[in-house]
Amino acid sequence: MASVRQILSRTFFWAYERGTWQYDVAVILILMFVLLTPRVWFHDGPQVGVTGTPELVQFIPSAAAKDPGVYQIDARAVAPPEQTTLLENQLHNVLQKSVAELASGRFTITKITPMRDAQGAVVAYRVEIRN
Repeated sequence: MASVRQILSRTFFWAYERGTWQYDVAVILILMFVLLTPRVWFHDGPQVGVTGTPELVQFIPSAAAKDPGVYQIDARAVAPPEQTTLLENQLHNVLQKSVAELASGRFTITKITPMRDAQGAVVAYRVEIRN
């Protein structure tokens, strides 16, 4: 007869062969855990960002034809920036997914200007690009 320590060790290290009743019990326990565990135990939150929402991106035409393209992107389209590089990558992705002419991704962001409301909160970003 196997001791409790041996049983726990073999179960933890998955030492039972397929087709044995111990293997089947372990698989059933794993499936029960995966399927019956409440989501709140893992603090799941909503995904941040957008999958390509053209309503959040506006093109701002410039007077001179040689000026870079300027887009205004609603701040809800990107996560709050922790770093400028992260913000630039997120804005690049939003433009690429939301603007058909930029779908190739062959453009660079030259300037990012945050647009603020009366309370000082960022509501959008004005983004200048160069092809």
